[in-house]
Amino acid sequence: MSTKNKAGLDALLTPEESVVVLIDHQPFQFANLNSHEPTMVVNNAVGLAKTAKVFDVPTILTTVLEERGGYLIQGLRDVFPEQKPINRTFINTWQDERVVDAVKATGRKKLIMAGLWTEICLAMPAIQAVGEGFEVFAVTDASGSGSKEGHDMAVRRMVQAGVVPITWLAVLGEWQRDWAREKTVPGATEVQAQHGGASGVAYAWETQLLAGRAGSAA
Repeated sequence: MSTKNKAGLDALLTPEESVVVLIDHQPFQFANLNSHEPTMVVNNAVGLAKTAKVFDVPTILTTVLEERGGYLIQGLRDVFPEQKPINRTFINTWQDERVVDAVKATGRKKLIMAGLWTEICLAMPAIQAVGEGFEVFAVTDASGSGSKEGHDMAVRRMVQAGVVPITWLAVLGEWQRDWAREKTVPGATEVQAQHGGASGVAYAWETQLLAGRAGSAA
């Protein structure tokens, strides 16, 4: 197990040490999302959730005042249809004991978080969790704010507190680590094809070309 190494192989993520918390990807939060194109954040958040499922990484879903702010977006609910998100009143997710207890129950210390908005729903629990001994990774492209400045300042503040910024595709790459790990290759490849943007399009094209060559050789 890693011991908070900031460099070297042990600083990278592994599925066995990771736990994911997705915070407040709800309609009300998306309504004032201006730091990113909203559909991109939806794409990335769902891509991250699907990746966690492929690698069997425990994932905790949470909402705030969902009766007013709306239910969790359908894309995330579709990935984990059996899970009811923890609906909070606390602005700071980490002050809700149910969320903290769910994380601690996994026995894992590398905490991967994404949420709306970055400077509030993500930064507050991330900074607190670091102070309580967790290694926290903030997935910046599956999160967002009411402004680019709000997002950027939140990332800077988190970095000062010891939070590590990362993107969802970087999480996938670190969990997979080796394409010889064949068990997760089909799932990881499928997630990239669905949510990897131009990389997914290029993969589909490559698959088409390879299938054509195989047909020609037959």
